[in-house]
Amino acid sequence: MTAIDLRAPARLHAPALDAPSALREAAIATWHGRMINEYASSRVFTALAAQLDAAGFHEELGDECRMFAEEERRHGVLCGAVVEALGGEARGTLFEAPAFPLHEDAPPRAAALRNVISICCMSETVAVALIGAERLEMPEGELRALLTRIWADEIGHARFGWRLLERVAPSLDDAERAALAAYVPVALAHLEAHELAHLPDRGAPRGGECLGLCSGKDARVLLYETIGEVIVPRLHALLVA
Repeated sequence: MTAIDLRAPARLHAPALDAPSALREAAIATWHGRMINEYASSRVFTALAAQLDAAGFHEELGDECRMFAEEERRHGVLCGAVVEALGGEARGTLFEAPAFPLHEDAPPRAAALRNVISICCMSETVAVALIGAERLEMPEGELRALLTRIWADEIGHARFGWRLLERVAPSLDDAERAALAAYVPVALAHLEAHELAHLPDRGAPRGGECLGLCSGKDARVLLYETIGEVIVPRLHALLVA
């Protein structure tokens, strides 16, 4: 377990908020959880950078992933800034990182691309959709501007995965293509389980959208729309069609 204390940098970015007292506790808990999750995500991109390097991809790709890791740490600070603005404390403990999957049953290049698909083409694409919807419901102001900064970075992370897969797909050999196609259902099942565990099956509290407390029910609908209308068709076009 790793303790993080983001109070000092977070206070530099704290937005001006007018938070109803009835929503303050829920908002602190929500943004504190985001702070932990965003900061912890840096570990995933650091590991992906190393795997891309080891698989022989151009070093610029690994460098880009290391930049993404720094962006995720910055997202943690920005989420912590909201916690501080609401009267909470931007410090906590990172959860134990699960083992980064190396996919040793697949050829090296396909093994790395499996993680690109899972992280960028799936998780980050869903994040873009969910944060984008949250942003649209949020009134103009400092909190929406802060969320927009995070959203813009997530768009970059998702595009990185799709661009890389589009560039590499024509050169995949039969073994690599089969390894990726076989992994897609596994990754989708993991994505669904992970997202549903973090999206409560309930609506938003009255006025909650002003603090990023959005409807879990609506988010679940958007999750499945993103999977069915964006992720699955694009992967099918790149790996099967």
